[in-house]
Amino acid sequence: MKKQVEAWVKFAQKDLLAVYEIVEKPDLTGVAAFLCQQAIEKFFKALIMKFGKPPARTHNLLTLYGTIKEVTDLGFNEDLLAQVNDIYLESRYPCDNRLSDDWLMPTVEQVKDFFSFVNKVEIKVMEELKRT
Repeated sequence: MKKQVEAWVKFAQKDLLAVYEIVEKPDLTGVAAFLCQQAIEKFFKALIMKFGKPPARTHNLLTLYGTIKEVTDLGFNEDLLAQVNDIYLESRYPCDNRLSDDWLMPTVEQVKDFFSFVNKVEIKVMEELKRT
């Protein structure tokens, strides 16, 4: 594996380790969900680089997955991917019409679903990285 690919994977795995530590904490669901999004983004960018393409400078998981699907379809649930994708902005930036910092934070159960999904992403991406 190229060093850059390995670096993307290591950073993604560190995000997952952080999620593991906070996934059960109701006050940190936004942070945990954000880190799930970040981990998927980094796993996707590692795979895109392995395919010999430069990863787009975007945080949009659907765009990155579209690039991956040009080479292979890993069969990810794109509805769930879209939900995790939306977390990037929703969990990081306040909006004028939201009056508290917990306005639309995911529940612990949603974060557990996201975390489970990220683990599946990691497994499939790592399998693909070993194959190509």
